[in-house]
Amino acid sequence: MELRCPKVILRPLTMDDYASWHEVRSRCRAWLLPWEPRSSAAGYPEENRSTYQTRCEIRDREWQAGSGFAFGIFTLAEQHFVGEASLSSIQRGPFQSGFIGYWIDKLHAGNGYAPEATATLLAFAFEKLALHRVEVAIVPRNRPSRRVAEKLGLRNEGVSVGYLEIDGRWEDHVRYAITVEEWIARRGWYATEWLGGR
Repeated sequence: MELRCPKVILRPLTMDDYASWHEVRSRCRAWLLPWEPRSSAAGYPEENRSTYQTRCEIRDREWQAGSGFAFGIFTLAEQHFVGEASLSSIQRGPFQSGFIGYWIDKLHAGNGYAPEATATLLAFAFEKLALHRVEVAIVPRNRPSRRVAEKLGLRNEGVSVGYLEIDGRWEDHVRYAITVEEWIARRGWYATEWLGGR
């Protein structure tokens, strides 16, 4: 599956993307790790070909189960890898909800790629998956990430204390959310501002 935006394309990462992914993750390690959960008490996994392949396999299983949809973010013109965006922890039943997460290569921050990718995932969540609610949780001091949620007009629902373990510490998170009713009411604005008029 491929989701096209005005500036970027979202598509699942494959083994063919490993070299580009590894270059960006290695170069941006200090920029990214302060905002990411560790995979275990021992710390972060090595970002080598083997762990990348395992990661791709896990993401494939999530796609098949409908519990998560992870995408690489690629520039539209050059097909250059610049980050990732995901819709994860999808719950059905009475919840019909999911969480969006994203990160961008430090060299490409500020180009509008993260809000555009996030708006595209919101359209996917509400219009293709029929979810009712989507949330983005962000460490309060991560101003660039919070700015993405604010640009998209997501509702600030306040701070959850000790919400998630990030970089070995239990961190508070500002929780931003949007429901399908809010999406429908503002669909024209999202189309004009972020989705290329779609």
